[in-house]
Amino acid sequence: MQTHFRANGAKGALLDEYERALTDLKNGIAGIQSDDLTAIVDMATDDPDCRSVQTVLTHVVRSAFGYATCIRQHQGEQIDFRPGKSCDTAADYAAELDAAFAFTEATFDAYPALELEVYESERKMRVRWGQLYDSEQIMEHAIVHILRHRRQIERFLLILGSR
Repeated sequence: MQTHFRANGAKGALLDEYERALTDLKNGIAGIQSDDLTAIVDMATDDPDCRSVQTVLTHVVRSAFGYATCIRQHQGEQIDFRPGKSCDTAADYAAELDAAFAFTEATFDAYPALELEVYESERKMRVRWGQLYDSEQIMEHAIVHILRHRRQIERFLLILGSR
């Protein structure tokens, strides 16, 4: 059970839940051997980000940095998206996930007056896949993104365990 919570309110809750989702993912990948990390599990997919545990994790890390970058850009910051970086070990991915979370936390620290809920579509941020989000929605998406890919990796590991 979690005993430390950030400040009360939606921002603290979003960061706490995001960190919890990332921790669950890191726990789930701990100890994965390099051959299982790189093994192609889904040969039928057309999505290159969903073929192996490694490609999924690379996508997750890139996306985690991307969500915070979207928020920063929407606040007027001139910042480029961080390119994806493939890692060789689960421990390296865990470190990358920690760095992405620190970047997200720093984003909230850098913009203490950040509005989470915005109702006017012209004030929302348009993300690269075309949807409009406010900061709360993009963070909720970020949390569920981790959960969905954690589940995908769990399924991949079951398949790899049966080979």
